[in-house]
Amino acid sequence: MLADLGADVVRIERGDPSGPRAPQPWDGVLRGQRLVVADLKSDAGRETVLRFADAADVLIEGFRPGVAERLGLGPNDMSARNPRLVYARMTGWGQDGPLAQAAGHDINYIGLTGGLDAFRVDGGRPVPPLNMFGDYGGGSAFLVVGVMSALWERERSGQGQVVDAAILDGSSVLLQAIWALRDGGMWSDRPGTNVLDTGAPFYDTYVCKDGKYVAVGALEPQFFAALVEGLDLAGEQLPAQYDPAGWPTLRERFAATFATRTRDEWADLFAGRDACVTPVLTFAEVAHHPHVRARGSVVEVDGTTQAAPAPRFSRSKVSAPPGPPLVTEPATILADWRHDSAGERTRSSTA
Repeated sequence: MLADLGADVVRIERGDPSGPRAPQPWDGVLRGQRLVVADLKSDAGRETVLRFADAADVLIEGFRPGVAERLGLGPNDMSARNPRLVYARMTGWGQDGPLAQAAGHDINYIGLTGGLDAFRVDGGRPVPPLNMFGDYGGGSAFLVVGVMSALWERERSGQGQVVDAAILDGSSVLLQAIWALRDGGMWSDRPGTNVLDTGAPFYDTYVCKDGKYVAVGALEPQFFAALVEGLDLAGEQLPAQYDPAGWPTLRERFAATFATRTRDEWADLFAGRDACVTPVLTFAEVAHHPHVRARGSVVEVDGTTQAAPAPRFSRSKVSAPPGPPLVTEPATILADWRHDSAGERTRSSTA
């Protein structure tokens, strides 16, 4: 995300500098970055990191708490050399607390937020929403917000600071709307019975005649009315939209009706109607959808399919995704940074 928005990002990979890991041309997650290989257990490897930190605006590390300090690469070590450095720490559990030293992955972090328990239908087991909710939503996105905020604050104070970005914390913030609904008596801890977790028949997916699915999100009354009209059910005596006692009846009628046409037939029928009914696409289909194609939300880069950078700006232009990352000599990158700082720096540097 930072590279997409114009930062000069250098990724320091662990390993032996004499045998760098070959960049994979399909790995769009690393696009726009330059790779440096350094053995952090060696004096030379640590010195490489220190030289980058001396010149960088931001340093991001993802070790378990205390590891960077033991290597002599902790925040105090770095800020003594570069007081303006924003030192961003990305962990699952955070820098402190009983689990700070424990191993974990996305599924473990979101399991402690209450969110994972909600990703299931009534009576089913929790299903992880890929690793989008924790790693990328609660983790990466909040790290980027923290880095941007610290850089903005530095413009006033002249000082860098530490950003403690924990996937647990960010994922918890993403659930604030659910906490609010729960405190307001509008959310039950029984999964699959609430408005947004497949409990409501007007906010769910339905299988069509061809075995493919449509997504229905007709939350507001006007959208619900358009949904009922599009399904040709307006003449029936249906239960009130927000009467949970009538939801089983609504679901049965909706399911039976959606099963009479194919997914794409329903997509065509609901085109132009504000019913919030859309096809559920596979990854293979996404790039061919007219709206995705018109927006350029998915692009081809050197024969690979990638998401286009986001968000977009009225004046600043975000360039198209570059090719795969390149292994680069540290001296070359540092020379570039020195050249940039000789004039007016046009973009931030991140290691």
